Amino acid sequence: MTSATPDARDENGHLIRELHGITLAQILEYLVLHYGWEELDRRIRINCFAVNPSVKSSLTFLRRTPWARAKVEALYVQARTAEVLGKPRP
Repeated sequence: MTSATPDARDENGHLIRELHGITLAQILEYLVLHYGWEELDRRIRINCFAVNPSVKSSLTFLRRTPWARAKVEALYVQARTAEVLGKPRP
């Protein structure tokens, strides 16, 4: 990450890395829209992205699995930061 990355802000002025007002469902829906299930599985190897993926089943798993949720949130922060800064998605 560059030094500007941690300070990237969304359209409301909130730091993206703080996930202010963003639910896990919104994060997952954003990632599915931008990457798709296959690419999510490639980037974060968890079965809920590979075997019959759905938002509902993924949310259930992510809410119970802190390490997986942390990876999903980190990917969201990277993608949103790149989007806000006008850079290609990681």
